[in-house]
Amino acid sequence: MAIKIDKKITGYNVVKPEDKVADAAGSATKQATPAAPKQAEVIQMHESVERPETLVGSTFKIKSPLFEHALYVTINDIVLNAGTKYEQRRPFEIFINSKNMDHFQWIVALTRLMSAVFRKGGDVTFVVEELKAVFDPRGGYFKAGGVYMSSIVAEIGSVVEQHMKNIGLIHDPEMDEATRKLIAEKRAAYEALDSKKNSDAGVSAESTGTETLTFPAGSMMCDKCNTKALVLMDNCQTCLNCGYSKCG
Repeated sequence: MAIKIDKKITGYNVVKPEDKVADAAGSATKQATPAAPKQAEVIQMHESVERPETLVGSTFKIKSPLFEHALYVTINDIVLNAGTKYEQRRPFEIFINSKNMDHFQWIVALTRLMSAVFRKGGDVTFVVEELKAVFDPRGGYFKAGGVYMSSIVAEIGSVVEQHMKNIGLIHDPEMDEATRKLIAEKRAAYEALDSKKNSDAGVSAESTGTETLTFPAGSMMCDKCNTKALVLMDNCQTCLNCGYSKCG
């Protein structure tokens, strides 16, 4: 049978009878062979970055009533685009040192995993929320200033959060001037009322307790910022730290 060719011939190949038999056998073998299982695709979050010779960082001290000795948390940062207007710092590794060796294993495991997450890059701020969500079955504690910590791991998360705020990785919502003014007025009025009660009762301010408090003594814990700064004024509970009020 004649076949009309409308296009220009750019090449040709001679097909022999034995080639047709081989092609038919190959097709049958392909249909009989089961398909290989699909492999999971590995997606890298960030390009690998080698550790520089020098890193900049900060060290924080954690003094918990659960530990006899203090913990010293060191977070080192890598400086990206150094010397340009796009220069920025990102966490690269974390170390925790202490004289207390009782918890050495889990502290080393925690810091190695966190350092691996930092080196992967991307949005690493989720680490803060994961750590702060850890609760100690024995109960939490209040650190200096009246801030409640649910566990020692949660306080490590709080330290990491503070470091990320310092380098600009996490931004705190700005409190407007009106709210700051209201909080200052509420605090001044509450302290004046409290001092008057103490003077009428003949109790000095120094005898109310030995702990140095950032907020007035007798303050309750705020559900929003977990700080003992909630006071009752004008039949309304108001937080002197974040401005939260149950009256709206």
